[in-house]
Amino acid sequence: MVRTGGWSAGETALDPGEGGAGSPAALELTEIVKHWPRTPPVLEGVTLRLDPGTGAAIAGSNGAGKTTLLRIAAGLISPESGGVRVHGLDPERERTAFQRRIGFLSAGNSGLYARLSAERHLELWARLALLPKAERRAAIQRTVAAFALEPLLAKRVDRLSMGQRQRLRVSLAFLHDPDVVLLDEPGTSLDAEGLAIVESAIAELVARGGAALVCVPTGWERPAALGSGYVLSDGRLVAE
Repeated sequence: MVRTGGWSAGETALDPGEGGAGSPAALELTEIVKHWPRTPPVLEGVTLRLDPGTGAAIAGSNGAGKTTLLRIAAGLISPESGGVRVHGLDPERERTAFQRRIGFLSAGNSGLYARLSAERHLELWARLALLPKAERRAAIQRTVAAFALEPLLAKRVDRLSMGQRQRLRVSLAFLHDPDVVLLDEPGTSLDAEGLAIVESAIAELVARGGAALVCVPTGWERPAALGSGYVLSDGRLVAE
């Protein structure tokens, strides 16, 4: 396996913007426009479609708008114009159903509670993801195995390394078996083992018919499962 700057290189697959006419999109962003005060244009009519069983990576420099686009896709902030759909669901009118279909990883190292153990985080997120009580334990066990979290379960988050924290953070996005996963620079602080685990999780999601949209730093190779690559620059999304 060849690694250049983080992810392993792989062959390209179906362009997620080329779904068949009338086929349901896993994720659809249509003419997204977003500006922030006193800054250059952030997003100027960004359109992207991911069909079930596909993935894409978006590269771009710091400040290009990758995080803003991913947060709009997750329904966390609203665009000035344009639309977001996950399997046809609108994040404003059908918020609960929308949120249950997605897994989201924010950039950075936020979202964890210093004095809670890794196991308590998994239990908390299973509740927040609205998993039925009867399904929570199996989901947690599946996630622990997939992300090799067993040695971390009893440890408080403030006793974990940055790489271990990041592995836990990424695992929470996959915990409830979502249909669409949105990951903002998931390779941050991960070693080769952690990168391989995350890459495997993305590949398994796509293989079972899910979809993944991942933001990566400029120059990083995308995982093989992310068949298409784009660059966000000057508010526009351009295929590599």
